[in-house]
Amino acid sequence: MKAIYKHISLTLKELRRQKGWSLDKAAEKTGVSKAMLGQIEREESSPTIATLWKIASGFDTSFSSFIEEISSEFNKPVYRSGQTQQLHSSDEKIRVMPLFPFDEQLKCEIFVIELLPTCEHLSPPHQTGVIEHVIVAEGKMEVLVNGIWQPLNKGEGLRFDANQPHGYRNISAEIATFHDVIHYPKAGKILRNLNLEKTR
Repeated sequence: MKAIYKHISLTLKELRRQKGWSLDKAAEKTGVSKAMLGQIEREESSPTIATLWKIASGFDTSFSSFIEEISSEFNKPVYRSGQTQQLHSSDEKIRVMPLFPFDEQLKCEIFVIELLPTCEHLSPPHQTGVIEHVIVAEGKMEVLVNGIWQPLNKGEGLRFDANQPHGYRNISAEIATFHDVIHYPKAGKILRNLNLEKTR
């Protein structure tokens, strides 16, 4: 997990450098406090998944850029279990694994997300134009869209505009697993190939 938080720290620093934003400006744009952003950059605090989404949305970048380096080429066509970074927090009861990190050509990323029993995860609105497809692989779950919890069983899916508050919760005693396909708008300002070496 330390490697992930190191990457998150470097990515946040580089995003601020590219934008020319101070911590105060970044806090204003993301809705995350200046103190918290500073702690993340210094690796003194581990951001929750909800906090990381706020940061990604505020910087108009993909969520997976904080977990895996972005590539504009199909140089890794196969991703296998255990070979990708995993972001999880015991208090959130949710695990997020990028199956295919953000693709510059297709403007999308695909995650495998596990919800532990009793997990209820609320997500802040993403950038305007972002669309999510949720497909349940195992278990039962509900997705909060337009203020209503929609039940989904294995093999069922749901598409929705993600620029609104939404959420996911496990309504069974077993782990619920789903694929989350996130499409970003074609005109979105997705920052390309972060040069993290400059901030090391």
